[in-house]
Amino acid sequence: MFLEDFYRDDGQFVHITPQQGSDFAKEIAHDFNPIHDADSKRFCVPGDLLFSLVLSRYGLSKKMHFAFLGMVGEDTSLVFPDTQEQEFKITDKDGRAFLGVERTGETSTDQTFIAKLVRTYVEFSGQTFPHILVPLMREKNAMINPDRPLVVYENMKIDLGSFSSTDFTLELTKATLEVNGRRGNVQLGFELRTANDVIGCGEKNMVLSGLREFDEDRINQMIAEYKARKDTYITRETA
Repeated sequence: MFLEDFYRDDGQFVHITPQQGSDFAKEIAHDFNPIHDADSKRFCVPGDLLFSLVLSRYGLSKKMHFAFLGMVGEDTSLVFPDTQEQEFKITDKDGRAFLGVERTGETSTDQTFIAKLVRTYVEFSGQTFPHILVPLMREKNAMINPDRPLVVYENMKIDLGSFSSTDFTLELTKATLEVNGRRGNVQLGFELRTANDVIGCGEKNMVLSGLREFDEDRINQMIAEYKARKDTYITRETA
């Protein structure tokens, strides 16, 4: 699949450099969160890259659940176990878990279908800020800390009825934010649709930390900075 440029497998461990993680975030997810910048002191590997590698290696089952258990920093040697079990975890060499996977039902190893699903879902997932999150925060009069924004990918699930067509799109069907003090829980529902049918559905859940009262000026500043980062990247890549 197209993921070869975003990791290295030495036969024992999987390694993802900050540059590879950053490239995946920007090129595939179109996600310009500074936490995925290669030179960020807080750098972490995009969770959607781990999700994508799991599908590429283990196949796509009809029902799958992914629990994001920790952030993968640079110089982390990841273990993708050789297993046929319905439940397993992606860990580091010391056994610290980063991603829990549960799967049931028929499994497809059709890399064309998997690649389409990965690209479609990851691009949707990477566009969470500002397109989805900002309207939710405005509605609830709550916002993340603009000086240290923290949005944690908690879990996602997918339920497929068919692997028969790669001619599908992803549509957002639900977007909610529940605020509890300085913490917020975001739930995003989606469907996979062909021209004539719904072939699957899923859900993405995130946790927002350090919430405070919504400030339109600060949010607009965050959006402008995000857009400027994106424009700078695109200009550099097309120069």
